[in-house]
Amino acid sequence: MPCVQISTNVCLDGVDTDSIFSDATKAVAQIIGRPEKFVMVILKGSVGISFESNKEPAAFAEIISMGGITAEVKKKLIFQLGTILLEKLSIPRTRFFVKVFDTTMATKYAKL
Repeated sequence: MPCVQISTNVCLDGVDTDSIFSDATKAVAQIIGRPEKFVMVILKGSVGISFESNKEPAAFAEIISMGGITAEVKKKLIFQLGTILLEKLSIPRTRFFVKVFDTTMATKYAKL
């Protein structure tokens, strides 16, 4: 089950968060190749974030999946989530950081 957790310093009051949840769910499901019903999206706003020594709109996202993560998938996920945050919350791509983690890779290395 892929999980996307997005934290931003942008206040989400009055923002159409339903479209963010929907767009993120669809993007992750399509890119990773999992059904939408297995994708979890967590969105937190008004989080204290300082980036480049200022508090202008920024975001941090973490994507965790059990398999399905390749270098190409990472690129697509980062691009698509960046697009969603730019369009929905006006967060520039240069102020967005993503951590992508495949739990099956951790298991693989633990066995070595």
